[in-house]
Amino acid sequence: MHPTARCFGPGFLQRSIEEFKRRSADAIKLKGITKPTKPFPLILFDSPQDIQKCKRMSDQDMGAFSTAELDFHPASEKEPAHAHFHGKISTELPRDRPHIERTGYAGWRTLDRGWTVFGKSVWDVNAYTYLAIQFKSDGRKYFVNVQTDSIVPTDLHQHRLISKTPGKWETLLIKWNEFVRTNHGQVVEPQREIMTQRVRTVGMALIDRIPGPYDLKISRIWATNATMDDDILKQVKGTITGLPVESYRGAGARRGAAILRHKPLKEGAE
Repeated sequence: MHPTARCFGPGFLQRSIEEFKRRSADAIKLKGITKPTKPFPLILFDSPQDIQKCKRMSDQDMGAFSTAELDFHPASEKEPAHAHFHGKISTELPRDRPHIERTGYAGWRTLDRGWTVFGKSVWDVNAYTYLAIQFKSDGRKYFVNVQTDSIVPTDLHQHRLISKTPGKWETLLIKWNEFVRTNHGQVVEPQREIMTQRVRTVGMALIDRIPGPYDLKISRIWATNATMDDDILKQVKGTITGLPVESYRGAGARRGAAILRHKPLKEGAE
């Protein structure tokens, strides 16, 4: 097999350089021996270019009628910079496609990260305990989806995006080992531990099949060990669900308590 001109394009070379830097940094920091304390960003919606790193999906792709939009909104006094995932769920069946028996789906995910001289580019979050998400939900039944570079490419690892304060910004920490392996929407047995060293994509989906509009805002998704050095976690506002309180005992208790007590934005600014 011969390398093509496309392989040596600017994107390929840039990804290879970034991967080399990451591996070098991991070696210097003795990753795998010491537990990282800094956050590991997966997708931060800080600019319009970050939306281009994602793809939208809905049953409209197979001829049905649910819609999915993903728009960028810059930071304001009331909200952080974020992606706005919205649209309308329809359970109507397309008349000209009798093989379609079920509709009512919309979602989005990050794009595959491409290739480097080291192989397929993936996220290695094996040294982290949690996936953290800063979001604002309308309270509908959303799921967090994680794809890994597994033997079965259609497998998804899923977890409910549980909202404690619909209509307000909040943050959810999910343990990686709490994700459930599924395939085409069905739980798969045997359950295998998620390959956190080979994460391909992250995303979200709405599968409650309730017709009507939906509205979800996402600001940040990152891997974390929920330590005092997690600058992303320290900056979020509102309720934080899944935070390990025991991590903030001892010398850092006061700073940890400050995170737990993080006040919501002022009234009308959630």
